[in-house]
Amino acid sequence: MNVNKRGFASDNNSGVHPTILQAIVDANTGHTIAYGDDPFTTRAIELFRKEFGDQVDIFFVFIGSAANVLGMKAATQPYHSIICAETAHINQDECGAPERFTGCKVLTCETPDGKLTVEMIRKHMHGIGFEHHSQPKVISITQPTELGTVYKPEEIKAIADFAHANSMYLHMDGARIANAAVALNADFKSFTTDVGVDILSFGGTKNGMMYGEAIVFFAPELSEGFKYTRKQGLQLASKMRYISAQFIAYLSNQQWKKTAQHANKMAKILEEELVKIPQVKITQRVEVNGVFAIVPPSIIPKLQEEYFFYEWDEHRSEVRWMTSWDTSEEDIYGFIKSLKSLLVID
Repeated sequence: MNVNKRGFASDNNSGVHPTILQAIVDANTGHTIAYGDDPFTTRAIELFRKEFGDQVDIFFVFIGSAANVLGMKAATQPYHSIICAETAHINQDECGAPERFTGCKVLTCETPDGKLTVEMIRKHMHGIGFEHHSQPKVISITQPTELGTVYKPEEIKAIADFAHANSMYLHMDGARIANAAVALNADFKSFTTDVGVDILSFGGTKNGMMYGEAIVFFAPELSEGFKYTRKQGLQLASKMRYISAQFIAYLSNQQWKKTAQHANKMAKILEEELVKIPQVKITQRVEVNGVFAIVPPSIIPKLQEEYFFYEWDEHRSEVRWMTSWDTSEEDIYGFIKSLKSLLVID
């Protein structure tokens, strides 16, 4: 594989933004107290509270799956269940970690676009108080979804209100939360704090950071004792300043917004070119930095030789093309040229 050629497989495949790299370099001076008792972590937490409100508690971890699993573990007992979309990362791509480490049963809902609704959730609301059934405790949504669609604030509020009315919590997997904020033209607070989210997995790795995610607790009872859960979960970084320094750069001067805006813009350009090709059928609204499309199956292996990407649903010949903070228009037009060549389009 040509490591210098940008593909469309995942925004995880992109490099680290120079601003983030410089922040790591700048933090790499002298000694400071380990395990988060350093000025970088203090400053990063201040910036998170500026975005989400003074009442939130923030804990940094290494990866998004850990943020999801440990965040939900804080809200559950092993006899509980977690409700999510069938396409959710916690169901499809975390190797059973949510079930193993929380002990909870994961209950899924089929959705046409990756978005849950209250009506979909209701089918799992039975056996309440009956000791033979797992008890629903967390609803988990992804913003944006794994299909690249975005919840509007009022949609999230409806789910949060339903959760709270039934003594449940709302968890948000925000691995690409910056892309959602750009799509909504909104700040983070407007579709988290203000609409009733209880636990947020806040991601930056897919949007220009090297590594590091944050768990944001909006409900104070959830963060009590969580420092022990993080330690037992093997996610307490000794040299935490290098995660925190990245978040300082990421949240300062709206760096998160600049990179997400670019990634989203590249996806829209890709969509605009794809709709001109009759052999390609786009299957989901292009709202963030992902394009899902059905293409003739015969061209997929040949196109993958030039531009790495994944098949999303091989039975439907559906593929996923992701753009990143470092995707260029040249990448897009080169990709379209190769696609047209394989489809024998002038």
